[in-house]
Amino acid sequence: MKSPREIVDLMMHNDAFSKWMKIEVVAVAEGTCTLQMRVQPDMLNGFFITHGGISYSFSDSALAFASNSRGYKCVSIETSISHVRPTKEGDILTAVAVEKHRGKTTGIYEVTVTNQEHKTISLFKGIVHIAQETW
Repeated sequence: MKSPREIVDLMMHNDAFSKWMKIEVVAVAEGTCTLQMRVQPDMLNGFFITHGGISYSFSDSALAFASNSRGYKCVSIETSISHVRPTKEGDILTAVAVEKHRGKTTGIYEVTVTNQEHKTISLFKGIVHIAQETW
């Protein structure tokens, strides 16, 4: 079976959206993943703050990498996010995904996104389906 890093590298290779967001994989281990990215000008909404879909997508990528890191293919079946504070162009965001439960067919993960001042930006929860297919 592939290592968590090999799995995430393979996923990133095929993930055009995460590449567009310029996501950097900082750390990955079984059940957890840490990512970083910088808010780009084309990620802002009409209020000149980061579009909520960016922090959502950033969190979703962290969920995907953390849940797949154990070697079994996983896809999300339910997710939610709470936006705690806005971000702006140039902010550096860090997403930390942590496994809270791992069963035979489902897993539950929490992702916390913080900014460069270590202030919480968003809180994300994701439930994944765990397939029997391995990487």
